[in-house]
Amino acid sequence: MNQDKLKGHAAMIAANIAWGLMAPLSKLAMGNPAINPWMLVSFRVIGAAVAFWIASLFVKRERVPLADLKLLAIAALLGIILNQGVFIFGVSLTSPINASIVTTTLPIVTMIIAAIYLKEPITWTKFTGIVVGASGALLLILSSTAAGGAVNATQSLMGIGLCLFSQVSYASYFVLFKNSVSKYHPITQMKWMFLFAAMIYLPFNFNQLTATDFSAVPTSILGDIAFVVFGATFFSYLMIPIGQKFLRPTVATMYNNVQPVVASFAAVFWQLDTFGWRKGLAIVLVFVGVYIVTQSKARDNSAETEDNSELKPELSPVRNRKA
Repeated sequence: MNQDKLKGHAAMIAANIAWGLMAPLSKLAMGNPAINPWMLVSFRVIGAAVAFWIASLFVKRERVPLADLKLLAIAALLGIILNQGVFIFGVSLTSPINASIVTTTLPIVTMIIAAIYLKEPITWTKFTGIVVGASGALLLILSSTAAGGAVNATQSLMGIGLCLFSQVSYASYFVLFKNSVSKYHPITQMKWMFLFAAMIYLPFNFNQLTATDFSAVPTSILGDIAFVVFGATFFSYLMIPIGQKFLRPTVATMYNNVQPVVASFAAVFWQLDTFGWRKGLAIVLVFVGVYIVTQSKARDNSAETEDNSELKPELSPVRNRKA
């Protein structure tokens, strides 16, 4: 395995470890009456936007023409706004277990979109790996001792549909913008994407955010929010373009199944859950599934190094021009 692929795998593992830790920490944060799901997602988007713009001061300044800004706005719509916002709203209508089960569909959805758009073949090896990995994630989720709250059946079905829509949105972003990631520095891309997302979210929660007395929020809860913003958002979204650049979309999104593994270990560590043989088997299945998918050959056996000019949507050719 070459160095570029190792970077891609390491980036996706790191991002999904952070996302896995985010699950129990978000639950703890939203346990405080002052913090609701919409406020938390607003913290993520606005906080990450500020962080990326500050970070951009320490990298080479790149001029982004209007045509590219429009595409980055579409990327923000798919990868941030519809992904995060719709998923949080979906979780509010269904149980956490149902929502977690839906997230295991991401590699399958990505495989289908990549087959249509990138003409990647759906091989038996790839399909088997996805099934094995999803089986492990499902076993881990279903063996959890945490039970979802009772919800209305119609609302639950709507929530599941919204969670599925968020996976389709994220998979679309991952596939459609795979090769545009090499055009600009990851921080340049993300500062604009999160700025566009913050412009959408801020009006909905501005009054509530300014009216909240954060001095009354316990320090531990503020710490949880800080990790969600800087660890599970700023850091993870900084890793995503690296995974997009060096890995095929189906391989990169297979690491999504690492999230319930990390969340399970975190729950056991914080004594919110117990560890048994089912969880051990589930973890093995997840990583075996990831390994099988990585063995699947790309369309031309070099998908990770395809010429960026072959795939669309592309960003316009202006690059690395100082403002």
